[in-house]
Amino acid sequence: MDKRSSAPARAAAVAALAIAAIVAIVAIAGALGGDSSSPHRDRQQTERRAAEKRNTPATYEVQSGDTLISIAHRMGVPVRTIEKLNPQVDPQILIAGETLKLK
Repeated sequence: MDKRSSAPARAAAVAALAIAAIVAIVAIAGALGGDSSSPHRDRQQTERRAAEKRNTPATYEVQSGDTLISIAHRMGVPVRTIEKLNPQVDPQILIAGETLKLK
């Protein structure tokens, strides 16, 4: 095979690999929830959030070593929600025994 005939073949192979990579990325994004246009997925997310709200207590008593992020993760409440519900609390200085609103 001479050099002139192999260049188009290489270009086609590179193009095929690029297309395959794009297809894989789109598939992964869809599997991870990147396609939120699905009514079924929206309903699942709404049901999950409602279940989390039902299971989340209204308040939380800060324990020694707690951080706002660890509390948010453990209780299933966004950090921003805890901050909005507790404007008097300095998120950098949580005091053991202090009660935080979660709902």
